[in-house]
Amino acid sequence: MTNPNVQGQAVLPEAEAERETADGSEGPERPGWSRFSVLCGMLAPVVFVSVFAAEGWLRPGYLPAGMFVSELSLGPRGWIQIVNFLITGSLIVVFARSSVACKVSRAGAVLLALLGGSLFASGPFVTDSSALFNQVSVHGVIHGLLGAVVFSLAPAICFVCFGHFRRVPGERRFAFWTLLAALLLIAGIVVLKASQFPESPLYAWKGLIQRVVLLTFMAWLFSFALRLFRATARTSPG
Repeated sequence: MTNPNVQGQAVLPEAEAERETADGSEGPERPGWSRFSVLCGMLAPVVFVSVFAAEGWLRPGYLPAGMFVSELSLGPRGWIQIVNFLITGSLIVVFARSSVACKVSRAGAVLLALLGGSLFASGPFVTDSSALFNQVSVHGVIHGLLGAVVFSLAPAICFVCFGHFRRVPGERRFAFWTLLAALLLIAGIVVLKASQFPESPLYAWKGLIQRVVLLTFMAWLFSFALRLFRATARTSPG
């Protein structure tokens, strides 16, 4: 049985993996697939942030500080951000469905899969321009609802994973950063909501505020996946 108290060992004992076969539905995950799925969790934040940062910088007429990331889906080059949503959402779902992520927190893995699925669906359901304030199209309303799901689940996932890491002596420091990320996300989301009204003094900075929230969660997700990737590398045979 693997010692769960080893520094950086973010996975639970091997008995947890064996429990997956209790109902006879599926066997343990192959080490190669586990590493691949966790690698997807590391790639998702890198891909998502890199694409919207580059597009925000290069897109003519686009103002990153005052416009939402989703507004990159509009216009002739909108397909780039749409594909970004699709790829990032898919990578997160693959990561969430890995047995390694489930061993940390099955509830957290389910919430992460829902977040990834919502990001994926945000691609084809393109947003409306924030300059219109009130969403007027059906796809714009759906995009707004999906966005609400994503931003609601982000701090919830951190809180759930904090519950696991605080019980693992070797992961107390990461538990602190996980809790801090959850609190920062909640504070950021409150400020972001207030900035969405045209009369708000923060309205011109709503894009920047949204990016701070997104970067906070994506940085935590990358760190979380990285810890699991290192754990699978140590526990895999050979």
